Amino acid sequence: MEVALVYNIKKEETDAADSGTEPSSQNITDVSTQIKENTQSADTYAEWDTVETIGAVRDALSIRHSVSLIEADEDAFEKIRRLQPEIVFNLAEGQFGVSREAQIPAMLELLNIPYTGSDPLTLAVCLDKSRAKEILSYYKIPTPKFFVLYSLSDLSSLSVEYPCMVKPLCEGSSKGIFDASLVRTPQELNAQVENILVSYNEPVIVEEFLPGREFTVAMLGNGDEVQVLPIVEIKFDSLPKGVNPIYSFEAKWIWDQSSNPLDIFECPARVTPSLQNSIETICKDTYKVLRCRDWSRIDVRLDNNGSPNIIEINPLPGILPKPEDNSCYPKAARAATISYDEMLNRVLDSACKRYGLL
Repeated sequence: MEVALVYNIKKEETDAADSGTEPSSQNITDVSTQIKENTQSADTYAEWDTVETIGAVRDALSIRHSVSLIEADEDAFEKIRRLQPEIVFNLAEGQFGVSREAQIPAMLELLNIPYTGSDPLTLAVCLDKSRAKEILSYYKIPTPKFFVLYSLSDLSSLSVEYPCMVKPLCEGSSKGIFDASLVRTPQELNAQVENILVSYNEPVIVEEFLPGREFTVAMLGNGDEVQVLPIVEIKFDSLPKGVNPIYSFEAKWIWDQSSNPLDIFECPARVTPSLQNSIETICKDTYKVLRCRDWSRIDVRLDNNGSPNIIEINPLPGILPKPEDNSCYPKAARAATISYDEMLNRVLDSACKRYGLL
């Protein structure tokens, strides 16, 4: 089958390559990963994939298919229109606007080309944390209480219990979620809200902080065949002393390095059969009501009563290839004895089955 792999590559890597073209199947491994000094925020390209990840996905899909690479830039529509692949494996996170994750799937629907993963509506809703939580609340699926702020003046009418979490409304990959995002005083709240409004130029979500254990759950497949992969627990006691018990940008990208990985994850998580059933049920319900397709990763945290709550939905999960990279979706797959290559081909098979291509 002719498969197009559509992706965004981390900016520092394309800058370092200085080639002016997207990686090809021949030159992708030659692109330097040296990070250049720049004035961008430290987390600007956190959602995008590395050269190594793009190459690993290409290689996995190439086991069974003919794979072409297309960078999700302003020329992507014409590239896809000319190529006319039988299906697209979509990794594109996009760059601009709150609909950025929906843009490539919307183009593909215009061109009537099948693709992996969720549709534009689900991708847009899940990126907007408040819209996703509103839908979950309607369906009585537990999620932390929240407020959305559009300016500093909105704080004057806010009645909040401390501690609480302060996040950008429409970001993923822990962007904008730092150790300081867990605030305990009005002064800290004001500082974090102002920082997000200025640095990210988007609304702020202030969310009830849940004090319990945190898990992330990989979902694979569709309908009655959806598979819940082994649950991953985030072990906050592995973080540096004195930091907050949250999976922050520092925890994900700075303190945890492939050259010196933190022992931060446990998979399968050590949970009682009752808690496992509760987590799996809430994740299946979330996957269904938000109309996720083929795959997703869902973040769960326990409240004061030990009950699971949904804190975030990731319809485009991170898939760093090496075990030492501590990427949760591949980690869960390996715990289910599914190799990295098989995992990606199962995602593609799920999409093909939806479209009647298998």
